[in-house]
Amino acid sequence: MKLKQPVLQVALDFVDLERAVKVAEEAVEGGADWIEAGTPLIKSEGLNAVRELRRRFPNRVIVADMKTMDAGRAEVEAAAKAGANIIDVLGAASDATVKECVEAANNYGAEIIVDLIEVGDPVERARAAEAAGAHYIAVHTAIDVQMRGGDPFERLKVVANSVDVPVAVAGGVNSETAATAVRYGADIVIVGGAIIKSGDARRAAEEIKRAMLSGEAVRTDLYKRVDLANVREILQRVSTPNISDAMHRSGELEGIMPISPGFKMVGPALTVRSYPGDWAKPVEAIDLAEEGDVIVIDAGGLGPALWGELATHSCLQKKVAGVVIDGAIRDTVEIRALGFPAFSRLITPTAGEPKGFGEINVPVKVGGRRVFPGDWMVGDDDGVIVIPRDKVVEITNRAMDVLEKENRLRAEIEAGSTLSQVAYLEKWEKR
Repeated sequence: MKLKQPVLQVALDFVDLERAVKVAEEAVEGGADWIEAGTPLIKSEGLNAVRELRRRFPNRVIVADMKTMDAGRAEVEAAAKAGANIIDVLGAASDATVKECVEAANNYGAEIIVDLIEVGDPVERARAAEAAGAHYIAVHTAIDVQMRGGDPFERLKVVANSVDVPVAVAGGVNSETAATAVRYGADIVIVGGAIIKSGDARRAAEEIKRAMLSGEAVRTDLYKRVDLANVREILQRVSTPNISDAMHRSGELEGIMPISPGFKMVGPALTVRSYPGDWAKPVEAIDLAEEGDVIVIDAGGLGPALWGELATHSCLQKKVAGVVIDGAIRDTVEIRALGFPAFSRLITPTAGEPKGFGEINVPVKVGGRRVFPGDWMVGDDDGVIVIPRDKVVEITNRAMDVLEKENRLRAEIEAGSTLSQVAYLEKWEKR
């Protein structure tokens, strides 16, 4: 039987129980109906997380996202005894495991939701799970797929029309898309990041619940995942530290710093290999540049200067996004006045000469890293990061995820905590 009205389930995908409980309290105040002990929380804190949520919220439905793949009876029994009303089993599990989970749940007064994450034929598997006695089906887009631009609603409508049990949707849902989820057939809207990364989880839950019930989207600038057409917009919003964190603290062009603080640079690389002080190829590259490109010059990290005010004027005419020089630049006062993002290893008053050595649009080495034509360059006051072109969508989305998570930590600090406390440093120190 379908539910009478759509349910908002908050997914507490944390590794710290204290933070999970705090966010759950805020989310429930905002209208969250069901509370999920997320897989990371259960792996970090064990089923004590479920026990604590049951103690704190005795009248709420508690979901244990066990992602059971085997040993179904044992895992369901343990979760049910800990206080879970609903236990998650993977759709990729065998029919035998699904049936064992259902039998165990029936025995202990719990229910089973079958998660179709990464299942090849979701309709066939949903019908089989329903036939095995599953109480709910979840259409779930994995977070790593979301980071590459996966659509959380791609499979929802067809699955919802194929079964009679309530269907949940999870993966990238926010206040702008929650109404669409319900319209496509979701009885249960599972939301993680758009609530748990918010500085005000109560308000976030309230906006999503309002969208679900009214059928009208509530605009948000966060918790979205973009494709290649939108990466420039998001890379303008995130910082190079955000991107470095998203790339596992890599990607920095060492020793390359801004000569124009306060300016942001984003764009695909037009690469130039030149010789120290030979400004012929760098200047010729300006003529080949498309609007929004970043000219990236490998000059061996040496002077004299192969870039100055006149080259900058030419870039402004072509609407070039910036220049990165592993070598020397001059006329910095004038370049700053022009408002042009320029990054260089060296500054010198001495100009080189145009000799014409080098190549354009070839792999170069800048700041100790290989840069290929079309790789994305991002520069700000902290330096320059290079993002491989074949990973730019994923890294852009992961950088935005870093920014969103920091928003939550910042709010907790401003509420009276400290960085060591919100990071639970003592808990996670090596012993």
